[in-house]
Amino acid sequence: MQWDEQISIEEYRRLRRRVGWFDMEEGQAGRCLAGSWAVVCARAAGAAVGVARVIGDGGYMALIADVMVDPDWQGRSVGRGLMERALARIQDQLSPGQPVMVNLMSVPGREGFYEQLGFVRRPNEHDGAGLALWLGRP
Repeated sequence: MQWDEQISIEEYRRLRRRVGWFDMEEGQAGRCLAGSWAVVCARAAGAAVGVARVIGDGGYMALIADVMVDPDWQGRSVGRGLMERALARIQDQLSPGQPVMVNLMSVPGREGFYEQLGFVRRPNEHDGAGLALWLGRP
């Protein structure tokens, strides 16, 4: 597996289709990638087989978005590699003692994967439920 920090718009859109997510038009996909604070891409024989994006304010909030692994590559530790590298990119930007809250929204049934990496389900005794609002839902 090769790892890099970029993915083309078409590769990103292809992965979205492969995992069963809605396809977005090229301009919107380009803005998503351009607005990412970091991108981690997994490649096999040069082809993108997984991606994760980090969005953040550079202060104390980060969101790991679009963690996608091509179905043909699931179960081969690609997702774990994406997450470990995305978390390391966030950590590398911090000075000693600086906290950062890393958020993500899991697809149903994958929460346990993220819990293995230290993420905690919400709601819990400290945090309320996460909420989302789709405008113009696909």
